[in-house]
Amino acid sequence: MTIIPGLACFDDSLLCRILPRRLGDRAMQACGKTEVSRSHQALVSALFLLVAALSLLPVANLLSSRQAMNTSFSQLHLVNTYGAFGSVGRERDEILFEGTADSVLNEQTQWKEYEFKCKPGNPFRRPCIISPYHYRLDWQISFAAMSSPERYPWTLHFVWKLLHNDGGTLSLLANNPFPDDPPRYIRADLYRYEFTPINDRSGAWWKRTRIGIWLPALSREDQTLRRFLAYYGWVPSPEEREVH
Repeated sequence: MTIIPGLACFDDSLLCRILPRRLGDRAMQACGKTEVSRSHQALVSALFLLVAALSLLPVANLLSSRQAMNTSFSQLHLVNTYGAFGSVGRERDEILFEGTADSVLNEQTQWKEYEFKCKPGNPFRRPCIISPYHYRLDWQISFAAMSSPERYPWTLHFVWKLLHNDGGTLSLLANNPFPDDPPRYIRADLYRYEFTPINDRSGAWWKRTRIGIWLPALSREDQTLRRFLAYYGWVPSPEEREVH
């Protein structure tokens, strides 16, 4: 939608050179009558030079290690910088969801990790290219990692779906560590990720360090979890279950 209006900036003769012939003789005839005046060319050239001169400061800002985002660089606001984030860090916090089929939790419990389609997970998996497709769950999980489960209650519903091997939810993930039976417990830990040095010989893309627990181990029988989900209307309340 942003690019389409820009097509009006091209003159007809240029468009006729790139348009397919099947569009008809009428378009070709219109192109043949196109004449660009010298005054028009001079005006466009002057505008180009003005914008190029005013863009020197935004470009220098772009190359700076201390970028100023969403900032104007002229009193008339003719040029500016825009960005969704004020800066890009060298490390990031990520949530890792893990499940286990063990009925009793102890130090010997074997946890299996859920992999997202594009979010950092396995340190040895190469970062993916996401454009032009947008992995919305991966995107939302990255924001949840900056806060707590109380601020992102849908993550508890996500865990509930994993505890039931919900097909729709699993289709948003890269793997299912429990293809036969759903896990008994799901937990979530917070890790800090950073790229490995260029001279690293391990073959890993990421170096990660565990920060702590983001969500404790939860099961389908956890009454606190059930009450939390019932509060948001994601599962029936105890009263509703008794009625049914």
